[in-house]
Amino acid sequence: MEYFSADQETQFSSAVTAQHKAVDVVGRKLGGIVLGCSDEWFADAKNLIEPKAPIRDATRFVHAGAWYDGWETRRHNTAEYDWVILKMGVAAAHIVGCEVDTAFFNGNHAPAISVEALYAEDQGTNALEIAENSPDWEEVIPKKECGPSQRHFMLREHATTKKYTHIKLKMYPDGGIARFRLYGRVVPPARVLSGSTEGTPVDLASACNGGVALQVSDQHFGSADNLLLPGRGHDMSDGWETTRSRSPGHVDWVIVQLGKRTSKITGIIIDTAHFRGNFPQYITVHGLDNPNSDQAPAHDDPRWYTLVDKSKTGPDFEHQFELDSVAPTTHVKLTIIPDGGVKRIRVLGY
Repeated sequence: MEYFSADQETQFSSAVTAQHKAVDVVGRKLGGIVLGCSDEWFADAKNLIEPKAPIRDATRFVHAGAWYDGWETRRHNTAEYDWVILKMGVAAAHIVGCEVDTAFFNGNHAPAISVEALYAEDQGTNALEIAENSPDWEEVIPKKECGPSQRHFMLREHATTKKYTHIKLKMYPDGGIARFRLYGRVVPPARVLSGSTEGTPVDLASACNGGVALQVSDQHFGSADNLLLPGRGHDMSDGWETTRSRSPGHVDWVIVQLGKRTSKITGIIIDTAHFRGNFPQYITVHGLDNPNSDQAPAHDDPRWYTLVDKSKTGPDFEHQFELDSVAPTTHVKLTIIPDGGVKRIRVLGY
């Protein structure tokens, strides 16, 4: 197990995305949910998977005491640990690592944590269906000490060989955690893996189908991984947005690895929902076949071929491009000209 300090966050993020092709599989952005917990007296466990960074308001008090943006249990737990069980928002995933953030918990933080996982297909969302003491739980992140008000990054040497659907975060013996991120390599749903989609193309760029944003030129205002989320979002905060460019000829780009290699792309959708004064002036989309390499292709690789030629875009609109591309494709590159914001990219194929 490899550990990273907070000032090594960039190194950690690079490792889980570019090297391990991993995303946060329990986050609310991807549909992760909290099924149950041992205790949440001071602060709700559901806060653990909120996408936004935790905040603090020292003047705010509630019935239980001081308000905290995280999960906090009672003092003096008589059991060995407190726990919370979460269901992934994806079909299943191989676990790569995690982040535990104890932001603003100082003197009441969790002294240590560990993570366990199990595979339980079609168990629904009923907490009673996943018992905390089930013998199927397997440790995927060993016990690790935590400090107050800081981010802790834990990366496995290799992704788990087994796939999992449910997660149990344990904190010893009690205390508070602001945010929990669990990074995993998504296993696409069976219908996508088998190709049995009943003649209907699927979105192979979707994070739920194994798509991952590997490289990006800039993501100052919004993360590129938002492009692959389900739905059309709720405001500009859950899209990809770059800084304003001042240099002639500037472009921004993002490279996405599809969840499955496809031999036919039938359509591409570029959605600028909620981007009304900061949408790109133009876009292009290119494809590339790179099936036998673990390295992401360079943005200027000569093998990129055109899927969508330079096209004008507009505000707050789904731009749909019908294609009949039969070239094998593993990666796509979205280029925005010269800069701006995009909510989603959909790559429809078989």
